[in-house]
Amino acid sequence: MQFMKRRELAGQRFGKLLVIEPTQQRVRNAVVWRCRCDCGNEIFVESRRLKPGAISSCGCEKTPYEESKDLTGLQFGKLTVLKKSGKKAKDGNPLWLCQCDCVNKIEVTKRRLITGNTRSCGCAKISQMNDLTGKRFGKLMALSYAGKENGFHIWHCQCDCGKITDVRQSNLQSGRTKSCGCDRNPQKNMHYTEGTCLEMLRPELMYKTNTSGVRGVYYNKKRNKWIAQIMFKQKCYYLGGYDKIEDAAEVRAAAEEKIFGDFLKWYHETKAKES
Repeated sequence: MQFMKRRELAGQRFGKLLVIEPTQQRVRNAVVWRCRCDCGNEIFVESRRLKPGAISSCGCEKTPYEESKDLTGLQFGKLTVLKKSGKKAKDGNPLWLCQCDCVNKIEVTKRRLITGNTRSCGCAKISQMNDLTGKRFGKLMALSYAGKENGFHIWHCQCDCGKITDVRQSNLQSGRTKSCGCDRNPQKNMHYTEGTCLEMLRPELMYKTNTSGVRGVYYNKKRNKWIAQIMFKQKCYYLGGYDKIEDAAEVRAAAEEKIFGDFLKWYHETKAKES
């Protein structure tokens, strides 16, 4: 069977390259093939690179991307190259810092960009598996994809009670999970007005799911940022991502003072007029 797979590439063309035969060489367990270019040169290429778009010649005919040493400003799929990151991949190739259309930033090698192997930060995969962003499941609203955990797709969700929790996609879609758990232990004496729970505006309130120690701030491993956000009238407002938790905390505190302060002032004034 292995011999048959090797023979499948012989005689095939990839751009200007004609695959001649396999060799005894291996690169990370991949078979190295002897190939002849239309210009007459022969080169040796591992099997993983013998696919459309990965390689097209012995190097005699380079693409504009291959000839360019500076990729800054170029677009590859959803990625725009910002600059060289100064870091290197495991194979020693330099990494380029890119920004995705969804605002996330990742570091990618030049080869993965020009061959089309990497065309987004990974957000494109979400649409393939069913994007739940903004959808409601009982009291939960899916805010963002949190990645995979033990083989399960996890979503970062906001409950109507204000708590933020991570939930398996399967549990959301099956209806097994409809809240952060507040339904199982409902809090009493809650007062709502304009779709907002007054008790949830208390500055000393800290949700059990909070791991940062700062209300409304959590760490996003994928983006390597401290994310600040605020919930008001059953809507979650994104306040930005920051390198330091202190900066995220400052922005969140300012938002609380502005949004919660004005709302409570209006509420108390309204109640005073009614009485």
